[in-house]
Formats: sequence, C-alpha cells, structure tokens
Amino acid sequence: MKTIRWGIIGCGNVTEVKSGPGFQKAQGSQLVAVMRRDAALAKDYAHRHGVPKWYANAQELIHDPEVDAVYIATPPDSHAVYTIAAARAGKPVYVEKPMALNSAECREMIAACRAAGTPLFVAYYRRALPRFLKAKELLDNGAIGEVRFVEILLTQPIETHPPGQLPWRLRPEIAGGGFFVDLASHTLDFLDFVLGPVNRVRGFARNQAGAYPAEDIVSGAFEFQNGVHAIGTWCFSSFETADRITFVGSNGQVTLSTFGNEPVQLETPTDTQAFDLPNPTHIQQPLIQQVVNELLGIESCVSTGASALRTTWVMDQLLRENTLS
Repeated sequence: MKTIRWGIIGCGNVTEVKSGPGFQKAQGSQLVAVMRRDAALAKDYAHRHGVPKWYANAQELIHDPEVDAVYIATPPDSHAVYTIAAARAGKPVYVEKPMALNSAECREMIAACRAAGTPLFVAYYRRALPRFLKAKELLDNGAIGEVRFVEILLTQPIETHPPGQLPWRLRPEIAGGGFFVDLASHTLDFLDFVLGPVNRVRGFARNQAGAYPAEDIVSGAFEFQNGVHAIGTWCFSSFETADRITFVGSNGQVTLSTFGNEPVQLETPTDTQAFDLPNPTHIQQPLIQQVVNELLGIESCVSTGASALRTTWVMDQLLRENTLS
C-alpha cells in the first residue's frame, strides 16, 4: 500500500493530541514534516513527536517533494491563503474548522482546489465519531419517527482576559467571530451531515457583556431543505454551562451533546435507551483515516470543502444582524 506523507502547517495545541498523532497512527499515513513560524517551537514539536522535518516557513513545507498532502492547523484568517498555495503546488489539503473567515473565502478555496484537481477536506471530525454516527443511525432508521425539529443550546460563563492578552478565538479579524464561530460550527456541520443542507436562516447576534470585541450571544432559527425546523441559542456570558442537541420526532427524541462524552439518549413513549460510545483518544483520527483512504482510492471522506462551505454560509447568515454593543 502507498503511504500518504503529510506536512502540518501550524503545529499548535490542537495538533498535540487531537489531530497530529492521528496522521502517524492512521493506516497508510505518515507525518513527515511540521511548520511553525517560531522555529524553536517547530523543532521542539518535531523532536517530541518523532517527525523527521521541521520548518519555519510554510512555503518550504508546501513545496517539499517528500510532502504529499498538507494539513493546515493555523487560525482561520490564514486558511484560505495556505489552502490556495497548497492547491497550486498540487497538494491535497485537510484544513481545520471553521473552513475560513466567511463563505466567500470558502468558495475561493474550493475554486483553487478544483482548478488544480486536488481534493479539499475540512476537519469536522464529528462526522466520523461513534457517538454522532449512532445518533445519525437512530434518526435514519426512524427510531423517533419523522424528525420534526431540532433544539440547540450551548451556554457557558463569561471568559475574561487582561488587556492585550485576548486569545485569537475572540478576535473576529482572526477567527471570523467569537466562540460562536469556533464552537457552533461543529454543531451546525453535524446537523448538515444528519439532515442535509439548510434552506433558510434568520439570526441575531449581539455582544451583551462587553468583555471582548466578538459577539457573545447568537440566537437563530433555520429550516432544512427536507422541511425540518431548528432553533438555537449560543450564549457565552451565562451563569450556567449547558451543551445539548435535541432531535424531536413524531414518536420520540434523541439527545446528545456536541462537546461532552456522555451517552446518546433515545426516548420514545414506551422506552428509554442510552448508548455509551466514548470518543477516541486522538479525536480526529477516524476522519483522518477517511481522508487518507480517499487519497488512496479506498473510500470517500464525508467532510469536504463543499459540505464545510454550507456550514460557514449558515454562520454568515446567523451573524448577519450582528450588534456588537
């Protein structure tokens, strides 16, 4: 079997456990190079993870003839630039979520990869995790009858930071928004995976607490092309922590969380069941395996630039009426 040799651009925290080892452990895959602008940190990562090459320049990694495919794990403001550069070099791309700052950038990335004939994958890894696949299976098999609507709730207490020390996830010019963009994107992409594309969206966003420049509450309603409705509230200045997706059908409901590891719950008028399916240690590895398998011609990956564009488009619509104060 051929081995896909990977290079990582941006070997930060997400690559330490969630994704990086997945490229080393997936069958038919090898991590051969990493890049970080801080050369000392790139070298340290390479030494700790047993990676033979390290770079401080992304272009050098992209054009390394021993790198077959590129994983982009930088903040969203550079996703489009690096994806387009890798595509022009003829390298397949696996890019972190959210795919880009907005849907316009996503379309540019897709167009560049299409022109180069290179595939584009996005790290919405819940599409390949056992808990989420079980929820999809229950819905697909009619365990709750016909799905009528979905309720989404994600809340957490306010996060504050000293002046000048705001993390990039709370800086809209880097992240495309705040915690909503970073976290809700996972939920919205999973709903696309389960129910198909969204047809109509209306949302409201506001900065209520004033602790940072990005929105800290978003609420919205949307309709899927299949007629299922959904409502969601994402609040990041609440007294409580809550994380819940509820699919309500004509004969029951399925409940799970986006970020927890608790069992998937199935409730019908006559029965209640719990399905305990813990996440793997390297949470992106199942999706990485799908990406590698597609590059090897074995199967198709379920998370592509086209599907991720739809998720970003929904977020764009939910943030359209954004009042920052």
